[in-house]
Amino acid sequence: MARRGGTVAIGSDSLVTFGEMRLPHGYEANAKVFQVGGSWVGAVGSTAHFPVLRQALGGLSADELKLASRDEVFETFLKLHPKLKERFFLNTKEHDSDPYESSQFTIVIANVHGIFGVESYREVFEFERFWAVGSGRRFALGAMYAVYDKARSAREVAAAGVGAGCEFDTSSAPPVRLQSLKLKA
Repeated sequence: MARRGGTVAIGSDSLVTFGEMRLPHGYEANAKVFQVGGSWVGAVGSTAHFPVLRQALGGLSADELKLASRDEVFETFLKLHPKLKERFFLNTKEHDSDPYESSQFTIVIANVHGIFGVESYREVFEFERFWAVGSGRRFALGAMYAVYDKARSAREVAAAGVGAGCEFDTSSAPPVRLQSLKLKA
């Protein structure tokens, strides 16, 4: 995902893997990015995260689903965590030494307010330029870094990142899906 020239963009590849097995585009919709409350949300990790997050986030009231700032994203995921445990049977344990319960996912959010990332312990980051998650993230970050200063739009930066992931990461494949939005002034 990227932020550039008054726009934000979020993109994904279309490959889902189950260990050594690949479920490429054409066998299943493989929508790694979905819309909720005016935001585009992308998830990585277990394939179980996609329907759970779509249902859980989509089930929040307008008062609970606020994604306009780093603090609002944190509050939203703080409210979401008990619902993930109660309704979706989330196993919150990662390591015995963990100080907090894990939500077990890594997500990215793009909306008219910016681009955000949420890690498993509900750590929230707001990014000024770009970020990537998933197995191809190292390739994506390198490609986005290389094109950022020359790119005309966030969409161009995000496309370079996802394209590099698809080219070099064994767990990523086209087609590339991109969504972009104009930032709120």
